[in-house]
Amino acid sequence: MNGKPLHIRADLHIHTTASDGDQSPEGIASLARFSGLDAIAITDHDTLAGARLSEELGAKHGLSIIPGVEISIAYDPGTLHILGYFPAFPEEFEGLLARLQTARVVRLPRIIERLRALGMDISESDVRDIAKEGQIGRPHIAKALMKKGHVRDFEEAFTRFLGKGKPAYVEKDRMTCAEAIEAILASGGMPVLAHPFTLGLDKTEMQDFVSDLTKLGLKGMEVFYPDHTKPQKKLYTEIARSLDLVATGGTDFHSASVAGLSPGKYGLDRDGFARFLERLYGSQPA
Repeated sequence: MNGKPLHIRADLHIHTTASDGDQSPEGIASLARFSGLDAIAITDHDTLAGARLSEELGAKHGLSIIPGVEISIAYDPGTLHILGYFPAFPEEFEGLLARLQTARVVRLPRIIERLRALGMDISESDVRDIAKEGQIGRPHIAKALMKKGHVRDFEEAFTRFLGKGKPAYVEKDRMTCAEAIEAILASGGMPVLAHPFTLGLDKTEMQDFVSDLTKLGLKGMEVFYPDHTKPQKKLYTEIARSLDLVATGGTDFHSASVAGLSPGKYGLDRDGFARFLERLYGSQPA
């Protein structure tokens, strides 16, 4: 399965208003069912709040909803995230994420200070009005900049101000790979490497890096993803097979406003999802 699956049944990378998505968990469930999906995973940034009602919403919409999370990892020079999938909602896990959630709160005023120093009329309340109860992230700040007329779109917000190395970028506290993988495994979950293209590694470096993560307990690798090219998908599939990792996939859905991207556009077909479930339910500690 080196290309895009023909009949996608499961989208395993979706965000809600609990982090930086535009849709509530209820709204996501409705969209997923409308798209003809059998299953989704709610994987908000550094929180499981959006996945708390997974079982209830799944039953209501005739959909399997897997509770998940996307954890920010300390990594330089690229971007590294680890997805955690759980066979049942892990009540204790949110407490382990408190450090990352605090880091998001602490970072906000520092970014706002830098933006104001650059001459932009923007405040913390402007961002909080957009984020509401969700985990505050740079996409919320980008939306505030757009609303104020300082940038045209997300791309400009990140390429000029908010991206790594840009004038308003502020680093935040993150987990290490070992910490995140160990925490997910200890809670009966399955750790998966998210969108590996963001690591910025060549073929040999990627093989070695993922091999090292596998030794730490990594169980899967996201292969089917909107920004992965055909050669990348082929490479990631080969690496996953060589290391006995389950291949996963999803849209990384945040907003219906992104043209052409909706739940189910990327993900796993029926056979791929069956392999994922086999690994997920087999990953629980004895």
